[in-house]
Amino acid sequence: MAEILFETYGVPSLAFGVDAAFSYKYNQQLGLCYNDGLAVCSGFTTSHVIPFIYGEPVIEACCRTNIGGYHVTDYLKQLLSLKYPHHMTSITWDKVEDLKMEHCYIAPDYASELQLFQKGSKEAEEKTRCWQLPWIPPPQEEAPSEEEVARKAAIRERQGQRLREMAAAKRTSRITELENELQGLEFLLQQLEHVAEHEISSFLAVTGYISRQEIESAVVRVTQSLRKAKGEPLEIDEKVESPSAEKFQLLGVPDNMLTPEQLKEKRKQTFLKTSSEGRQRAKQKRFEEELERERQNQQDEEKRLENPERYLEQLRAKHRELSEKVEQRKRLKTNGGRTNGNQNLSGGVGRGERLNAAQKERMRLLTTAAFDRGKGEDTFGARDEDWQLYKLMSKDDDDDDDGLDEDEAELSRISTRLQDIDPTFVPKLDIGPFQTVSDLPRFRPLTAEDFQIVLGVERFRCPEILFQPNMVGVDQAGLDEMAGISIRRLPMKDDSIEERITNSILMTGGSCLFPGMDARLEAGIRKIRPFQSPIRVIRASDPILDAWRGAAACAAAIGFSKQTFSRQDYYEKGEDWLRRYRLRYSL
Repeated sequence: MAEILFETYGVPSLAFGVDAAFSYKYNQQLGLCYNDGLAVCSGFTTSHVIPFIYGEPVIEACCRTNIGGYHVTDYLKQLLSLKYPHHMTSITWDKVEDLKMEHCYIAPDYASELQLFQKGSKEAEEKTRCWQLPWIPPPQEEAPSEEEVARKAAIRERQGQRLREMAAAKRTSRITELENELQGLEFLLQQLEHVAEHEISSFLAVTGYISRQEIESAVVRVTQSLRKAKGEPLEIDEKVESPSAEKFQLLGVPDNMLTPEQLKEKRKQTFLKTSSEGRQRAKQKRFEEELERERQNQQDEEKRLENPERYLEQLRAKHRELSEKVEQRKRLKTNGGRTNGNQNLSGGVGRGERLNAAQKERMRLLTTAAFDRGKGEDTFGARDEDWQLYKLMSKDDDDDDDGLDEDEAELSRISTRLQDIDPTFVPKLDIGPFQTVSDLPRFRPLTAEDFQIVLGVERFRCPEILFQPNMVGVDQAGLDEMAGISIRRLPMKDDSIEERITNSILMTGGSCLFPGMDARLEAGIRKIRPFQSPIRVIRASDPILDAWRGAAACAAAIGFSKQTFSRQDYYEKGEDWLRRYRLRYSL
């Protein structure tokens, strides 16, 4: 620095000094401290402890730690950034510096203060500070007036009436079309009765039908559609193809009148008859389900047209109820129906733990049949009872009971219906067997609390690094320990001098402005000093500017010119002389 000042800027003379010494001498003039004392200076990047004896600093007994106000601010910024990562743009260095100077304090006992906040007591809540970030609340819709509600109700009523009229017109048009089609088919059947046998093929070719049976089927289909359009109960025409005697000739013949080949053929015909009847019943069941679904959709549409809002609300409530019911059954299936918490570690259960009564009976029949196999001639299937037993054994109800299938089908129907009429409806996500709806992320609108920075333990944790630098990874001594080290480094081992020094401890520097600093420093020094040693800790009149004021008073003194070295001394004696130069702190 001397090289730059002399050779670049050409200053005439130069003097060096220590800010803590200037501050101590200035406060000594004010009568706050004595000739023998200790200057504890906690600055921006470093902290120093300088002992004074007879008004002069003992440089060889000084102590320094690379911890200051910069590290306190940086530590606070790190903690707040980790605590509120979504507000990092608002947590600027300047703002954190202001928060540090305004809200941070030194705890008398760090462990006790930390335990106080861990318990969450009322005192901890009182010591907590909140910083509200800029936040603009979303606009809130005002409640509609009675006139507005009445106007909207009238609009909905007119819309509903218009929809009902359109549905009635569409229904009337459909009924007219079906009636005309039915009349045409009946007229076609009447004409077909007067057509000769050899002219039927040519007559049907003109009409577009292949046979008389096709025309009759069309008549039945149009009749059913017409009754459904009119809202009349449908007549289910049970035309189950009963096996004719010609197709299954051996079924009515006793077994003792049949040959072995005929017995085998009879068993085959029995199996075919059972399969045919099963297909007919399944077909009839599907037809009935289709009719029931059409009837239910028609009723739902009538309810929607009558009161759309109420219908939508009921549909949503039913969807929630069925969803919870299906989810509960799936959880019971996965956990084996055990609710006492003793679940399998793998999450699965044995097959026998979730079999119902019908499934257990089926397993018993299969086990009995397998056990009896090989104990003589295999005559299974020779009697009608065997085929009934075979049907019971062939049923696979491994998944769940019929109620679950009905609930899932109804839930699927309601979901499809909601997707058609409710634009805000979101289909349920496909979640895993061990995940519930509560585990899925839920979004909520942001409030003022989401834009608050809460300062709790950070208020005293950050300045604590002045006394415990190891909290930020600096393996050095704290301020109270530095004071003890400086006293032990004094060249004169005299108890009276040490007592005079501890009786005049001056705190200076910007980091000494934290509330509670003097009490904490006194308590720390008292722990390392003998019993009943006089200890007095005072704060400088202005910890930030006293160093400048002391330097200004030193420069204004009459003998200041003798304490400087000039540019000529620099060029003649060199920079090594500057290293050996020692400034006398006499004002």
